[in-house]
Amino acid sequence: MRLRPEQHLRSQGDFRRAREQGRRYQCDAFTFWWWQNPDSAAVLRRVGVVASTAAVGIAVQRNRAKRRLRELFRRHQELLPVGGDLVIVARRALNRLPFTVLEERFTAICRQLPAPSHA
Repeated sequence: MRLRPEQHLRSQGDFRRAREQGRRYQCDAFTFWWWQNPDSAAVLRRVGVVASTAAVGIAVQRNRAKRRLRELFRRHQELLPVGGDLVIVARRALNRLPFTVLEERFTAICRQLPAPSHA
């Protein structure tokens, strides 16, 4: 199943807001920024994936890293609170680790996320 178009972060402002106002979580394979939109009544979780040449390598490696990160989000998006934005930045170790290890690390970070507070 593919991600719906409205589940993708598109604008530079969305990426910037998640990185500046969101909370950062790190592991050796990726960096994870989560921003819970306090004004959002949306039931969607949105994701943006970044893989730079400096951090990951040539185009083949960057594309593989992005596919793996999108698949992690697709499989485990129900662990994330609704109405939030996620930016995942690939690191060099991402393509060297088995997918099951990446899943364990992704789900461990998802469990650390605070529940959204609706006042």
